[in-house]
Amino acid sequence: MLALIGWTQNVYLWFPLRFLIGGVTNPLYVLSEVWVIALAPPARRGRVMGIYSTIISAGFAAGPLCLLAVGTVGWPPFLVGIGAFLFCGACLASVLARLPRVDESGHRVSVLGFVPQAWLLLSAVVVAAGFEQAVLALLPVYGTHYGIAEARMSALLSVMIAGNIAMQVPLGLLAERLTARLVRFICVSVTVLGCVLLPVLIETPLIWPCVFIWGAVSYGIYTMSIIELGERFNGSALVAGNAAFSLMWGVGGIAVPPLAGSAMDVLGAGGLPMTLGAICLALAVVTVIRRRMV
Repeated sequence: MLALIGWTQNVYLWFPLRFLIGGVTNPLYVLSEVWVIALAPPARRGRVMGIYSTIISAGFAAGPLCLLAVGTVGWPPFLVGIGAFLFCGACLASVLARLPRVDESGHRVSVLGFVPQAWLLLSAVVVAAGFEQAVLALLPVYGTHYGIAEARMSALLSVMIAGNIAMQVPLGLLAERLTARLVRFICVSVTVLGCVLLPVLIETPLIWPCVFIWGAVSYGIYTMSIIELGERFNGSALVAGNAAFSLMWGVGGIAVPPLAGSAMDVLGAGGLPMTLGAICLALAVVTVIRRRMV
């Protein structure tokens, strides 16, 4: 698909080709999580999934950095992507015989059948995805309300991503000492606090450590959800759960940014932290209610 995009240079054909890229790469994302969860020793699952989340975040950050290095014109950016997937294929081929099997005899769980079993986990994924995508899309717009230069807002986003990358392993270690569910609740609560502090600190030097922590705990919601998924499910239920996670990540990424953008149209710049804070607070409240019902 990457080669076809580079070869056609036709924006109208790029849409279906990009759609197909999503179709063929997403199984790698789902199955890699299944394999990592299955291979991770239960006592060390927190740190293993923390490392996994760190690598995922670093991969997201590496894409734009590659474009800075090779540019956006001609074949070089496509060749970087093609080379990366060829390397990925070679790695998979070398370990394919040793990867854990995820099929099992007996009752099989579908993606839709999995939803009632872990709706709170899936809700956490929607919130984590929606938060990340809304911040990436709208934080620069938020900064213009305060007259903050685009370069400074881009730097803030970079610091936020750095917090995301740097803190997943410590959060995973904390989940081993406490529980993934408790650490996820802490992450949600601190994310709400970050939403409250954003308009207060945006024009002060304290905004830098604030967004660093904000990035760490907001993505930590997803990391803790993955850890809990591995603790509670295995076999076909684990595969269905990972596929459902991927689906809910897409739902959150599609639904929340337009919602936050609409809130900013109506309420001004404050609509961004208010929307993000509201969905995180709703998740925290539902978590407490669910805990008391169990």
